[in-house]
Amino acid sequence: MAERPVLPPHQARPAGAATALAGLRVIDFSHFVAGPYCTLILGDFGADVLKIENPVVGDNIRLHRPPALGGEGAAYLWTNRNKRGLALDVSLPAGRDIALALIDQADVLVENFSTGVMDRLGLGYAELSARNPRLIYCSISAAGRDGAMAQRMGFDPIAQAESGFMAINGHPDSDGVVAGAPIMDITTGMMASNAILAALAARERLGQGQYIEIAMFDQAAQLVSYRAIGYLATGIEPPRVGNMGRANTPVGVYPTATGPIYLCCANERTYRRLALDVFGRADLADGPEYANLAARLANFDGFNDIVRAILATNTRDHWIDKMRAAGVPVGAVATIAEAFSGADMRERGLLSEIPHPTAGTVPNVAPPYRLSLTPVVDPVAAPTLGQHTREVLHSLLKLDDAALAELALSGALGEPARGAAQAVQT
Repeated sequence: MAERPVLPPHQARPAGAATALAGLRVIDFSHFVAGPYCTLILGDFGADVLKIENPVVGDNIRLHRPPALGGEGAAYLWTNRNKRGLALDVSLPAGRDIALALIDQADVLVENFSTGVMDRLGLGYAELSARNPRLIYCSISAAGRDGAMAQRMGFDPIAQAESGFMAINGHPDSDGVVAGAPIMDITTGMMASNAILAALAARERLGQGQYIEIAMFDQAAQLVSYRAIGYLATGIEPPRVGNMGRANTPVGVYPTATGPIYLCCANERTYRRLALDVFGRADLADGPEYANLAARLANFDGFNDIVRAILATNTRDHWIDKMRAAGVPVGAVATIAEAFSGADMRERGLLSEIPHPTAGTVPNVAPPYRLSLTPVVDPVAAPTLGQHTREVLHSLLKLDDAALAELALSGALGEPARGAAQAVQT
């Protein structure tokens, strides 16, 4: 049976260091991945992110199990670090009033409900900006908030399929392949955080907030990358090339005696290093069939058979060490276990354990950004459902115990009216 990897405790940031977004308050109505990943980034930079969830089920990604730690789905833990969690039923007048009071004090709101939901709840941009003109309102959707596609439901793999991204992934003799990670969700969240930071900079000059719209379909079009421009320039459908590119060689996955590597000789300089310094084969460097890219492409199959035969004679570690010493770009084609149990992740300080209220500790993967003056905050595990509701309402809205009991009685906190009434009586 597999065992959970042992990880070191998190190493705290420098004592007293500032944070980039200190004092910024974010109201997070988002769920699943794209929106929460956006607010995760803002939280890492020091914003006070208040995650508002339905009191009954919360963010639906909580239910994505297995695996689960301390009753929390691992996918939920991944995208909701450094947030405070509130359970609030905004479909009820009392819950909506609390949400409005919090939004009145906020700088940013992020939502990714289906089109029309926030307006029906009385939480649309027009109403909120009239109350709080400095509010930056970021709306993340599948395919935009207006026009013929506005009501379209969408998830990451659908965006991969509809944008053509799937069509460029996979092998030539098979159907297109969905990327194994939710790349559209993640990068849509990244773009949303970029837009929010730009809007904050604009607010410093203009004195007012603005509405931001981010559509996953639009971001998916960006990720088709130069393949899209190639089609638009020529009208030719780009082919799937699998793990062996045909624009340059040797570029792709090659087996060794103990496991595959990804070799990337993208120019003649690195190719000659491979041929002479790694393989010790002057004939591959200077022979007429291999001396330049055009010749190697013309002899593609025969050339790559030679490369594969050479690499099969020794281990993956042997070839990686030799290629790196020679300045040839290479990497192991690692499994998840190899990558996240290997030395490189630990060398970069990416993995740690952080405290969690029900699981004891949970794994944490550090963000990639490193700022010298305003380092990211120390990671705090994703909140349990409603973990900070009473704390936030007391500290920000100054609600006392009697007011909180009355609010609970209304059902806005998701507590049964009978239980709330008992709480009032006692």
